[in-house]
Amino acid sequence: MKTLQNHVIFYDAECPMCKLYTQAFVNTHMLDAAGRASYQQMPDEVCPMIDRQRAVNEIALINTQTGEVTYGVESLLKVITHSVPVIKPIFNNKPVLWLLQKAYNFISYNRRVIVPGTNMEGNDLQPSFRLSYRLLYLLITWLIVGAILTRYTDFLIGVVPAFNAYREYLICGGQILFQGLVVAFYAPAQKWDYLGNMMTVSLAGALLLLPVIWLAKILAFSAIACTLVFMAIAGLMFLEHVRRTKLLRLGWVLTIS
Repeated sequence: MKTLQNHVIFYDAECPMCKLYTQAFVNTHMLDAAGRASYQQMPDEVCPMIDRQRAVNEIALINTQTGEVTYGVESLLKVITHSVPVIKPIFNNKPVLWLLQKAYNFISYNRRVIVPGTNMEGNDLQPSFRLSYRLLYLLITWLIVGAILTRYTDFLIGVVPAFNAYREYLICGGQILFQGLVVAFYAPAQKWDYLGNMMTVSLAGALLLLPVIWLAKILAFSAIACTLVFMAIAGLMFLEHVRRTKLLRLGWVLTIS
């Protein structure tokens, strides 16, 4: 790998995903050992060069010699294409670049509900909230969860009665609406953060069912066995919901509801 020298990328120390991929840049020598730092510990001499709020929303990469700063997907592509120049023409395509930017924004503006931070006190630099991206996240997770559960219920017939193809979508959508009403009355300022976290828990549970679907087809699991696995995964989801509501300081009301 060809190392991008004299550059520092500023990641969100409260974002496990950000820490992971920026550390991967260093480990694979795309950046040198001093090529990453958290924006929470940004040096004073760098601050005038960087739009700090934009750096929170879109990861910032600064050229320490010229002071040039890039943000978001442009920063990532600069690091990657410098190390692997053969793929650079792919990302010079405007439609591809536009799609990457939208995908990056979708993940970046939802990153705190995908993988929540654990030490938010005293940190006044938080990602901006974009309702459009949060609504899109709720829609996508609802569709994925509904699709997986619809497939999984085929293995529960005999324990759970067969129903129409839209049942699981209705149940999942009903959960969003019901919990949305509860949180709107209980903690309106946190309703979108809570719903995002809730649907991440639902998505994680649904994804855990995918290998079970595969094994159930191969090994011909019984409906009772599939039901017991489903209940075990639901228990894990319950515990994760409790953990996330504690991080949000929302107490037990939403878990009970």
